Amino acid sequence: MQRLLPRAPFLALLLVALPVAVVAALMTGPVSISPGAMAHAITGFLDSPRAPSRDALILLDIRAPRVLLGASVGLVLASCGAMLQGLFRNPLADPSLIGVSSGASVGASLVIVCAGSWGGLLDATGLGLVAFGAFLGGALATVLVYRLATSAFGTSVNTMLLAGIAVSAIAGAVNGLLGYMADNDMLRQMSLWQMGALGTANWPRALIATGVAVLMCIWLPREARALDALLLGESEARHLGIDVQRVKRRLILLTALGVGTCTAMAGAIAFVGLIVPHLVRLAIGPNHQGVIPGSALGGALLLVLADAAARVVIAPAELPTGIITALLGAPFFVALLLRQRRSL
Repeated sequence: MQRLLPRAPFLALLLVALPVAVVAALMTGPVSISPGAMAHAITGFLDSPRAPSRDALILLDIRAPRVLLGASVGLVLASCGAMLQGLFRNPLADPSLIGVSSGASVGASLVIVCAGSWGGLLDATGLGLVAFGAFLGGALATVLVYRLATSAFGTSVNTMLLAGIAVSAIAGAVNGLLGYMADNDMLRQMSLWQMGALGTANWPRALIATGVAVLMCIWLPREARALDALLLGESEARHLGIDVQRVKRRLILLTALGVGTCTAMAGAIAFVGLIVPHLVRLAIGPNHQGVIPGSALGGALLLVLADAAARVVIAPAELPTGIITALLGAPFFVALLLRQRRSL
């Protein structure tokens, strides 16, 4: 039998590792900044904010919002992954299962193609229009999946899973059609967005994602008891006094809000919501009082480190962050399937 780690020391370790990773990410990039230079740049900016040094501009205008966005997106994606794995009672569940990511991808691609064909509207509005289209597409896909899975008898998570797969297939077809209609510049923008990247981070995007992350940190721990009860089955959860249908609606709404916003801000970053919750569950057990905060901290840590690696692997160019997470996540997914097969 696997030996579980104590919950409190494990969470404390993640809580210490995250600020260390944040400082390392602030120092890392095509222009390396030492700890002393970083401290000097920040103190110099505080003394004379109207004449910032080069290092201060890099830290405060480029890297700080990028690191904050990465931590917030990682926190939300991993938390939503832990929540959906508890809801579906399946360790292979992922936020993309309910169609949010696929809908957001169609929304973003539609804006890129249509705005480009409308005489440079995308150039005039910037990527904010793409983010709005992505959020709207993710929200509409979630509403569609939820309506398909809901009947007079309640919401079926199995039907929701099938509906999410169907919506994702339709979204893939629509994306293919839009790609066929797009020119080379549009195709490049669509490809970069669908890979997921934090290179377009700025303070407004970072603050929006941080606001959603704070909401998740406040709300999701309240759902730990309901998720623990759902692990026993819906009938058992009802006997324990859980309003199962209300919990389902609440969790689906939170997932749609969180994943839709993060996908709109940073593109489609895969596997964070799958890898981190599963690793946390293997380390400290299935109790969601530990899984939810552990997933939040682990997701933030993973994406901050992945983005830092994306900046230096092929420096001075950079890889999309989604490629790094996919390179980590795909082998983990295969190993997880093999482990489950051996346990049968």
